[in-house]
Amino acid sequence: MDSAKIGQFLSDKWDNDIVPQLVDYIRIPNKSPMFDANWVANGYMEQAVTLMESWAKAQTIPGLQVEVVRLEGRTPLLFLEIPATGPETGDDTVLLYGHLDKQPEMTGWDDDLGPWIPVLRGDKLYGRGGADDGYAIFGSLAAVLALQEQGLPHARCVILIEACEESGSYDLPAYVDHLAERIGQPSLVVCLDSGCANYDQLWCTTSLRGLTGGNFT
Repeated sequence: MDSAKIGQFLSDKWDNDIVPQLVDYIRIPNKSPMFDANWVANGYMEQAVTLMESWAKAQTIPGLQVEVVRLEGRTPLLFLEIPATGPETGDDTVLLYGHLDKQPEMTGWDDDLGPWIPVLRGDKLYGRGGADDGYAIFGSLAAVLALQEQGLPHARCVILIEACEESGSYDLPAYVDHLAERIGQPSLVVCLDSGCANYDQLWCTTSLRGLTGGNFT
């Protein structure tokens, strides 16, 4: 593995291809169903799904399958499958997870910023959903592309992008059950939806301790 070449490849991919997609994604007010009771009629969730589906299908990954799975009465889910590229990986599967729904607008934005107004300042992109969690599908496929660009083998990959995480992921268990046979038995699950302390290293969250709420007086 040539780390420098991978770094350059990913930098170019993000700057020239992925950031423009995230800019368009930020403009879509696809709030999670808990914050938009009329999400079906408004159509914003469908716009976000279409944006990600179209981009994914345009990627030059041999054998990549992209599908929008729809269970009646539930938010849609993007299901992507990439075959293994090396016999040494055997029947192993890596599951990558993300979500495309967003938190509501909230307050506290600077005068020249807003939840649905993408603003790029230096290497930082402002707007709702870019980091939580719109980047997940782009980051997942970019990582696979980087490996394949160097001819490095990888295991079979399954990518799940749900659309109600900010509402408690109440649709996700139904989709996991529905797709269980197609998902298989992953040996590694990568959840691309956490924080980091800086942008110079890869940070891995291995567990979360829960959340406590209260009012202080």
